[in-house]
Amino acid sequence: MTEHVSTVAPSSAMQSLLASARQVLAGGALGFFRLPPEVDAVIASGQGAHVWDVSGKEYIDYILGSGPMLVGHVHPAVVAAVRAQAGRGSSYFILNEPAIRLAERLVAAVPCAERVRFQGSGTEATYYALRAARAHTGRSKILKFEGGWHGMHDYAVWGTVPSQPSDYPRALPDSTGVPPCLADEVLVAPFNDPDRACDIIRRSADTLAAVIVEPLQRVLVPQPGFLEAIREVTQRYGIVLVFDEIVTGFRLAWGGAQERYGVVPDVATYGKAIGGGYPISAIVGRADIMAAFGDALQPQPAVAWASGTFNGNPVAAAAGLAALDVMSQPGMFERLHATGSRLRRGIEEAGRRRGFAARALGEDAVFGVRFIAEGPVTSWADLLRHDRDLGQRWGAECIKRGLLAVPNEKFYVSIAHTQADVERTLEICDDAFKACVA
Repeated sequence: MTEHVSTVAPSSAMQSLLASARQVLAGGALGFFRLPPEVDAVIASGQGAHVWDVSGKEYIDYILGSGPMLVGHVHPAVVAAVRAQAGRGSSYFILNEPAIRLAERLVAAVPCAERVRFQGSGTEATYYALRAARAHTGRSKILKFEGGWHGMHDYAVWGTVPSQPSDYPRALPDSTGVPPCLADEVLVAPFNDPDRACDIIRRSADTLAAVIVEPLQRVLVPQPGFLEAIREVTQRYGIVLVFDEIVTGFRLAWGGAQERYGVVPDVATYGKAIGGGYPISAIVGRADIMAAFGDALQPQPAVAWASGTFNGNPVAAAAGLAALDVMSQPGMFERLHATGSRLRRGIEEAGRRRGFAARALGEDAVFGVRFIAEGPVTSWADLLRHDRDLGQRWGAECIKRGLLAVPNEKFYVSIAHTQADVERTLEICDDAFKACVA
């Protein structure tokens, strides 16, 4: 196998843009995540499963916009739908047909969905889902799971990336600027530990409004019986069970993780894939719980406010409808999972050949490479054994060779990834392992 490191040097245009980003963007990036400085890039265009930076360097893309590009970049059906709707109008604030049709699609596809409330981002969706749970139950506390990622709002950033297991049910905030008073409102339990989690839930049942969980928590697959136990105990005590399906929705299966794992929550949040690459998210759930959102014609104190200028944006909704039309075609999910399965097996095999304990954890459609030598990996505490420095080096070596993924994060797989992409990806991964030996 011939090693190939891209010879495309960063152009003066890209160097200028990166310098400008460091000057005008907070943190020099668009958000929390960024590429390592030595391989940082400014993306100019995308097509299918590939993107090109402003220097002309091509990458096989496994970031996929952090997941939304499930059908690939600039899919013809999505582009046509966006162009058609943009010619009719970009935003109305009130009811529009694409949003209604997308809501119909969600209700038909998602097991728990009886009503829909659109939002603009995953953070908004999880934040307002918890507000609805509080309004419905009359209770104030929520429980999340250690390592679970539910956006950037104040209730979400507790016990997400602790350096050691939390003092359950208490956890430390992950972010500065979070009000300390919320320490009493946010409980944290270990993922995949049904006995510990159910005990915390039972002891806090009188004050607990909601339990929110990523059914596939980042790269951790739920162990048999875990989600079922959480479902049973929340149902028994009238606690709202919220599935955060921002990542898993229309990715693990047409009906999301609810279909894949056979456990139906009361409420779920959706995003990423439902917008076809455009910003939209949704809260879906039981009609009686969703009734808390109400509308402005009701007495204001009786309504859980959850409104925004771009909720149900017609361009985003039209893009989402087109993307879901593509995903609903026969064989799409089988193709998606077959591609991911081959990638996961190939990466682990390449790691073993080069002497690395690389494990492609998660599901075939979305997984993460972690360097963990032995033992089960079912909780955040287990993930703390991952060699992050090695993961960072290996990820940077992959980027140098034209594989785009955020080191120590996730590989998102799309239906646009071809067998040729998979073969080239595995060559790159092997080359990167080889470089890390030196």
